[in-house]
Order: sequence, then C-alpha cells, then structure tokens
Amino acid sequence: MKYISTRGGAPAVGFTEALLAGLAPDGGLYAPQTWPVLTPGEIAAFAGAPYAHVAADILGRFAGDEIAPEVMAHLTEEAYATFRHAAVTPLRQLAHGRFLLELFHGPTLAFKDVAMQLLSRLYEHALAARGRTMTIVCATSGDTGGAAVEAFRGRANIRIVALYPEGRISEVQRRFMTTAVEDNVRTVAVNGDFDACQAILKSLFADQTFAKAVDLSAVNSINFARIAAQSVYYFTAAAALGAPGRAVAFVTPTGNFGDGYAGWVARRMGLPIERIIVATNANDIMARALETGRYNRAEAKSTQSPAMDIQVASNFERLYFECVGRDGAETARAFEAFARDGDLQIPTQALSAVREVFRGVAVSETQTSRAILAALNDSGHLVDPHTAVGLAGAALAEAPPTGVPLVTLATAHPAKFPEAVLAASGVSPGPPRTHHDLGERPERFDRLPAEAEAVKAYVRAFAGA
Repeated sequence: MKYISTRGGAPAVGFTEALLAGLAPDGGLYAPQTWPVLTPGEIAAFAGAPYAHVAADILGRFAGDEIAPEVMAHLTEEAYATFRHAAVTPLRQLAHGRFLLELFHGPTLAFKDVAMQLLSRLYEHALAARGRTMTIVCATSGDTGGAAVEAFRGRANIRIVALYPEGRISEVQRRFMTTAVEDNVRTVAVNGDFDACQAILKSLFADQTFAKAVDLSAVNSINFARIAAQSVYYFTAAAALGAPGRAVAFVTPTGNFGDGYAGWVARRMGLPIERIIVATNANDIMARALETGRYNRAEAKSTQSPAMDIQVASNFERLYFECVGRDGAETARAFEAFARDGDLQIPTQALSAVREVFRGVAVSETQTSRAILAALNDSGHLVDPHTAVGLAGAALAEAPPTGVPLVTLATAHPAKFPEAVLAASGVSPGPPRTHHDLGERPERFDRLPAEAEAVKAYVRAFAGA
C-alpha cells in the first residue's frame, strides 16, 4: 500500500512513512494510491464482532505488509482496552430509525480518543523498530490536544507539544492537557484562535530545516492514519444496523472535516452510506461550501461548541482531490490560492461529486441549546453542544428515504462542557467516576504569541533538552 500527496509534488511513500510524516513535503495531505474495497460478505461479518477485531481488519488493509496482522491485532486490542464501554462505540436509539453513536467512552471523553489511542501505539511500534525519537506538535480546538496528550504521555521515543487557543476551549478540555506530569509533554496556550494554531503547525512543516532538526510529526487529522481509524466506527455502526443489506445515513458535527471525510472513506471502501449530513455551528465554512459551491474563509466565531470553531477545514483538501479526479496540480493550485486569498470556487463537476454524498446545514446557538433540551426531554439523553449541533442538523436537513436509519455522531461527553449543558437543560452533567478529581489536579502550561518563529524556538528548546 502506497500513499500519494494531494498536491502531486511528493514521491509515493509506504504506510509507516506517511504515518510518521503526517504532512507530505509538498504541503499536501497523504491519501492511498489505491483504495481497498470490502466485499458485502466482509462487511456483514463485522456485525457483532469485537471493535478491536474490526479495527485490526480495516487498519491492516491500509498498512499492507508493513505491519504483521498479529501485531496490528495486538495494538488494536491494547488501544481499545482503555475504553470504559465494552462495545467501545455503542449505538443508542433515540427514536424509530434515529440513533446516537457514542464516541466518548475513551480516556478523555471525546471521539478523538478512538483514533489517538491506536495512533500512539502505531507510533511507538514504528519508532522502536527504527530507533528514532520524534517530536509531535499538535494544534487543537479542544479535544485533539487532550486525546493526544493522554495517548502519548510517557511513551518512549516521543515528545509532544500541544498548542491550543487560549480562552477558547472549555476548562475540562484544557485540563486534559495541562494536568499531564510526564516529561515528554508540553502544553502551550497560544494568543489566537484555532486557525492561527493550525496555520503555525503547517508553517512548521513547511520549514524543512526545522522539521528535520526536531524530527517533526503531526497527529491532527492531517495524518491519514487517524482518518483510517475513524472510518472503523462507520463500519461497526452500519453493520449493526443491517449493512450491507440496507444503506445507513450519518450526521457528523463538523469542524476540521476529519469525521466527515472518514465517512466518505468508509463509503469509498464499499460501505453503503446513503448520505452524510455535515452539521456546523456558526463557523459554517463547510455548510456554505456544500450549499453554494464556494469555500470561503471567514473570521472564526466563539460558540458553545468550541471544538468546531474552525474556518479552515483541512480535510476538505482530501475530498477536493478525489472530486477533481485526483488531479494533484489542480489541488495544489486551488489550495495555495485559498491559503493566500481565503477563497476557492469548487468546479461544477467536483461539486456534483461532493453533493452525491454530502449535505450541509448550519446550526445557530439557539438551535443548539434547544437540541440539548429536546434530547433530554424526548429520550432522556443528556448531550454535549457538539452532539447537539449534529442533532439539530438532523432535524433541519432533508430526511433520508424511508427505511434508512439516521445515525448522529455523539462526539463528546456532556461533562466536558458543563456550563453550556446546564444553561440549556437545567441539568449539571457530572463526570464519570474515573475523572472525578480532574478539577483538583495542578496545571502546567506555557504561553506564546500566535507567531510561528516563537513556537519554533520553543519546540527547538524542548527537543534539545
């Protein structure tokens, strides 16, 4: 299995190199040179199978012969043993034909754990085999950083620096990063929004001298291994609901578009996904792009669903690449222009291909709050604001055909956003018993301006130490 850059200017690499590099040297994102496709029988066999078994099967197809099947099976077993629920990502029924896919039973109470717990073990395995030490820099809008710190803390041959926008994430999100005590972890509050953090991360990779000096890697959803890991729960959910014998539709709350693209990947691999509804908050770049065909950056707004307060959805580049016929030169032209001008007109034929799978809907703050209360009143489920954006999006968007189940991705535990949930529902969500003392642990973090050179200096010093 080989991986190519969406911008067409980098040589094809193997799975391990794509895993450790994160971003391609030409600034593009890695995608498989060819897509593995499952048979209907293989998909049907996932129904009732242990989650780790399905994950080993799917990831094994992307790793090819670089990771032995028995090793992949061990890594997935170990990764998903950290989850509090035996099903790892259980389905909950809300109403007839309507379901929640709970992705928050991992160590940091968010869907990012599903990929990150496996990613850390893939890294550790690959680096041990090569005798390398790497520096991971992670830009987070809230959940990725906590999941990455939890997954990589104390692991051999890995240093991790988590960048987050100061004052723009919840206290619980922040504490999952800042309470780590291991020497291989650093957390940095950046004086800017998430898009500034993400732009800094990309500039670190663009500086090849710096990247080589610290052996830089990334675990944001620009890393394809994360996308592969996130595609697994689409398979398990759909198989549980009757796939491939019937199609299933999904709603994904969307910021950086990693989850939405992971659903597209599962569909490309043969899973019968009828549609994917992309639900955004006021930071509606993806909803606007799907509605108008214009991918246009605006100023990021602060909302009660902060992990989605993003105006540059990085994984859209991967979808664009596929929908322009895998034309790397066109993708490079388009996204270099977007980085410069903040505006991209999606070609007509590509937009038609996107709309074959995706629908877009933007959800207001009022609609989000109402969805939290409605979920509690109608089904007894207390949901976080990001999941509420998905539920509101499901109500606003055109319904799938009769007989097609609609699954909304529940991306975080409500205890990660207690103030917003209490304000909307009148109920204060308590954390799971395993996290009762999080608010009492001492915090450790540094502050930096939203400047790439300041972050480079900080990372160099950490790597040198």
